[in-house]
Amino acid sequence: MNAPAELAKVIASQPDVSLGYKDFSLGSFGFRRDEYFAHITWKTRDGRPMSHTLDVGNYLRALMRDVAWGFFYGWVNFDDVVGTVNHYQSVDMYAGSYNGTMKEAGIDLLENFPTAQIRATFEAMLDDWTNETFDPFSAPQETGTPYGRKNGNNTAKITRARELATRCVGLKGDLNLRSDATGAKVNRAFADVPQAQPELHPEPGFENEVHAFNLFGFLSRSQVTWNPSFTSVVKHSYMCPTTEEHILPIIHGNDRVEWFFQMTDEIHWDCGDKNTGKPMARVIMKAGDMAAMPAYCRHQGFSPKRSMLLVWENGSPTLVYEIQKGESPEIPVQF
Repeated sequence: MNAPAELAKVIASQPDVSLGYKDFSLGSFGFRRDEYFAHITWKTRDGRPMSHTLDVGNYLRALMRDVAWGFFYGWVNFDDVVGTVNHYQSVDMYAGSYNGTMKEAGIDLLENFPTAQIRATFEAMLDDWTNETFDPFSAPQETGTPYGRKNGNNTAKITRARELATRCVGLKGDLNLRSDATGAKVNRAFADVPQAQPELHPEPGFENEVHAFNLFGFLSRSQVTWNPSFTSVVKHSYMCPTTEEHILPIIHGNDRVEWFFQMTDEIHWDCGDKNTGKPMARVIMKAGDMAAMPAYCRHQGFSPKRSMLLVWENGSPTLVYEIQKGESPEIPVQF
């Protein structure tokens, strides 16, 4: 099982003769979809069979983020029952483990998998279950239906590469600016956003050291929602702006503090306890507001119209372990 090829082996059925979709298995978990729903099954520790049902569109939107983000920082709750936890060498898949009621009833299950194994399974499932009419990265008004029987695929859209600058967008040799020529047209919601770039007059020899770009113009051309990109990187300090519309498809559980700066419009956040889901706060952020999500919470955002959000991440690979050992705080600031 140590060979990468073996780890990446996907266990799947033949396509269903009526619906056309494959069923998938990962450890003790089973995954099946029909025309409207995704069904996840598992057995409890005492052998009782359990199942959970999600709207298949919501499931695919959540699955898309989990795959695209490489399981992200910490918890990716698909809803209040199932999700994943990233341990950066391996990933937990769970059902009910962070649901206080199910945990207390003893009907939860958590299994750990090598990252290559769960990634390969999720990628195959996403590709097989996404029809050609549906883009799980797009806002609902910008894509077709996820429902119905198997109808082609949309591999090109679900395998978009994340746009990650290594220093700053637009620097020589770094992530390019977006433009009509690159296929990144201005989104319908941002038609009034100015596209002019700032003037730069660096001294000779400093052309690659002095830099600026139009961040609002860059974001106005985002083709996806709820998918942070890196626009500037300083050591482990990542500026990750994104455009948001409709609902964040996951409930993100933090393993570190996460900062939000609302740049346009507004987002409403539901915040709860990371381990149990118990509600903690309702945060309404309007343009100019800043908030931080502590490392002990989970949160889900609702954006009534397409908005721009700047997310600041501390990407230090040791931070999560420092927090677990009490060497770094779970909260953003103390007064």
